[in-house]
Amino acid sequence: MKTTKILLSLAFSLLAGTFASCEPSPAPKIKKDLTVDEKKHELLTIGGGCYWCIEAVFQQLEGVISAKSGFMGGTVKDPTYEQVIAGGTGHIEVVQIAFDPKKTNAETLLKWFWKAHDPTNPNGQGADIGERYTSHIFAHSKEQKEAAEKSKKEAQKGFTKPIATKIKDAGKFYVAKESHQDYYQLNKNKNPYCPAVITPKLKKLGLEH
Repeated sequence: MKTTKILLSLAFSLLAGTFASCEPSPAPKIKKDLTVDEKKHELLTIGGGCYWCIEAVFQQLEGVISAKSGFMGGTVKDPTYEQVIAGGTGHIEVVQIAFDPKKTNAETLLKWFWKAHDPTNPNGQGADIGERYTSHIFAHSKEQKEAAEKSKKEAQKGFTKPIATKIKDAGKFYVAKESHQDYYQLNKNKNPYCPAVITPKLKKLGLEH
C-alpha cells in the first residue's frame, strides 16, 4: 500500500535530513494539460515507478501538450486504482504523454525517461515495488517502437547493469481518477510522499519543484 510506503519514505527523509524547513513552499507554475489534437499531436506512454513521479517530470517539458496518469498493459477492463495496487490485474502505472512533434519528439522524451528513473531495476522504483511499478515503454507506432529500441541501446552505455525496461505495443489506456492527476502540483505540501520522493527527483533533473 502507498500509505506504508509514504511513511517509510518520510522516515528515511527525516533521518537523512532532507527537510530543511517545515514551511510550505509556493506551488510551481507548471503548465496545465492542453487539448490534444489527434491530427497534430503524437502519443508516447511510459511507466517508470509511481505515476505521480513521472507525471511531475514530463508535464514540465517543452513540447508536451498533456501528461495523464493511468494504467496500461493489464487484463482487467476499467481497473480501479485499488485493484491495480492490490495486484493481479497486470496493469502498469503509466503516464500517457501527448506532444507536439514540431517542438519535440519521442527520442528527446525518451532521453528524459532514462534520466527520470532507474531503468535497471526490474522490480520497481525505491519503495514502490511490484509489477505495476516496473519500467515500460508502450509504443504507439512501428516507428516509435524502433526509436525506443534504439534509444534503449544507446542509454545502456550509461549504465553498468542491464536495462530492464520492457518495450511493448501500446494497448488500452485507462485514465486514473481525477484526484491522481497533477498530483505533485496539488499535494506537494499535503502528502509527505511528495517532498520525500518526488521533490529530490525534480531537483536532480533541474526542474521546477
